[in-house]
Amino acid sequence: MSEMDLIKQLNDLKKDVFYDILEIVGRVFIIVKYSEDVLIGNRGFINDEKQEGIMLVFNARMNFAWNDDVLDATLVFGTTAQQCIIPVQYIIAIYSPELQTQFVTSYLPQEGVLKTKSQDLPKDVSAVVEDNIVKVDFTRKKKK
Repeated sequence: MSEMDLIKQLNDLKKDVFYDILEIVGRVFIIVKYSEDVLIGNRGFINDEKQEGIMLVFNARMNFAWNDDVLDATLVFGTTAQQCIIPVQYIIAIYSPELQTQFVTSYLPQEGVLKTKSQDLPKDVSAVVEDNIVKVDFTRKKKK
């Protein structure tokens, strides 16, 4: 299988997981790795997000389109709508707290296969990383 075929299949898998979760529970979370190729409106990535990635939440009522290799969305940060263009290769996780389900990948075509390290993933998602398997605890903590 060529690298282009692998990339297309991985992008298709991400799209399928995204839309399946969206259909089941009505919202889906994604984590996008920092890259200069990712546009998050005028806002961009803040300091921590450049290291950990940015978590974005989508629901069925939102204005977005998932094309072959780009997720194009208008997202609101605070009170300001921002145009976001996210190359699918930089989506490193798709998950749902309601379903206690996640899809995580660290494959980036231009960098080859990367080993996942817990410090590379956002703190919310990465509880334990063993042998490139990420375990996430979606249970809610009780407020005291």
